[in-house]
Amino acid sequence: MPRPEITGKTPDPAAPTAPSISTPAPPTPPGRVWPVVLVACAGQFLVILDVSVVNVALPSMRTELGLTATGLQWVVSVYSIAFAGFMLLGGRAADLFGRKRMFVAGLSLFTLASVAGGLAQEGWHLLAARAVQGLGAAVLSPSTLTLVTATVPEGAARSRAVGTWTAVGAAGGAAGGFIGGALVDLLSWRWVLLINVPIGAVVLAGALLWLTESRVEGGRRLDLPGAILVTAGLATLAYGIVQTEESGWTSASTVISLAAGALLLLTFVLVERRAPAPLMPLRIFRTRAVSAANVTMLLCGSSSFGMWFFMTLYAQNVLGYPPLEAGLALVPSSASVIAGSKLAPRLLPAFGARTVAVTGALVAASGFAWQSTMTVDGTYLTAILLPGILMMFGIGMASTPLAVLATTQAPPSEAGLASGLINTSRTMGGALGLATLSTVAATVTAGATTAEALTSGYAAAFRTAACVLVGTAAVMAVWLPRLEKRARGERPTRTTSADR
Repeated sequence: MPRPEITGKTPDPAAPTAPSISTPAPPTPPGRVWPVVLVACAGQFLVILDVSVVNVALPSMRTELGLTATGLQWVVSVYSIAFAGFMLLGGRAADLFGRKRMFVAGLSLFTLASVAGGLAQEGWHLLAARAVQGLGAAVLSPSTLTLVTATVPEGAARSRAVGTWTAVGAAGGAAGGFIGGALVDLLSWRWVLLINVPIGAVVLAGALLWLTESRVEGGRRLDLPGAILVTAGLATLAYGIVQTEESGWTSASTVISLAAGALLLLTFVLVERRAPAPLMPLRIFRTRAVSAANVTMLLCGSSSFGMWFFMTLYAQNVLGYPPLEAGLALVPSSASVIAGSKLAPRLLPAFGARTVAVTGALVAASGFAWQSTMTVDGTYLTAILLPGILMMFGIGMASTPLAVLATTQAPPSEAGLASGLINTSRTMGGALGLATLSTVAATVTAGATTAEALTSGYAAAFRTAACVLVGTAAVMAVWLPRLEKRARGERPTRTTSADR
């Protein structure tokens, strides 16, 4: 999709009021580029970490706050629903009201909610705090990637920066079990949330010191009907997905929630087609790279989120690892996702985004297939370490080119929206994938709790994820553009139809 040109023509007053020109912040001095990237990545690490860090603390929360089994599930789910539901709104707000402003606002809200959650005295206090945390994360997360792409010049340096952002975010999800286990064992469950406070304060100080403001010029009108519809639609859809873990896919509550979410999103699309200043200009999907990257990121996310969940359960419920040891067992996998994310930008100039992404998906699929051969008496080396490294190295390698394609090919005026979209795709993919894989495992297990039955269920989940990733690689090979020139940092003379 060609980038808009700035001309000397007088705007047509009858034209749509959606801004089409993005006026970036003044060029960032070279010495401050990587501090900005560091601050942005630290913010992304925090919000992804909180998706998984509370898992090992749930039993302690239940004991102290008297939560029911359903309430315990919602400690995790309410954060994910608010996060996914408000992310597109957060991304568009960053474009219109300023990326630095939204970063600071989201981080402040997230940190304050962490204080409230850590000091909760009743179960509903904790659930409310987690919902506000998710809202803060939805405002913060899109601005992190937008700040990276707006600060680092297009080309190899930007690919490396996006690789760093991808690696840090993936490491946040991977490190949740280890960090949560250590905090619960050494301190208490409250520090799973309170740890965000000192870290958030440091990141906030860095944001105020190093970040410069940038936004879209030409008006700050937010499409309120679109914002309400897409937020309600995504939140309802996420709620329906979460419900499948408790009620199953065919229950009335699940079907009604999924149908209502789909209907709200369909209504959102119809409204956006006629809105003068749409929250999500549908023209962004005419860019082949943006559409393909978001679909394949959703599919990759559907596998990677489930990996941490089932690996942790296998280590604890079958192999008998305590929580802290289970977290430590996955540290090499955390390192491998960082390695894959950092290697991908180095491969882009030579092989192109499509080849790197396909290769990463196939490497990950081989790891998931290996993991599906797990047994009740598996050894750490062959049942956790080596397949875990393959799985997460491949996911890191595949995710980086997808994030590059989704953000660098969108118009500058829609950078925040593009960032919100790719984050939403990963988060919604993770929620959908985890619910699907949990259903597969539960079907195979059929209610049995023996080590053999649990192992069979977990193995089936990994086998399903491997098949999904093979299919994802095929979709990537057909749909993703190569974009080698952009990967090398060259500027193509014209955007061709192959890139749309």
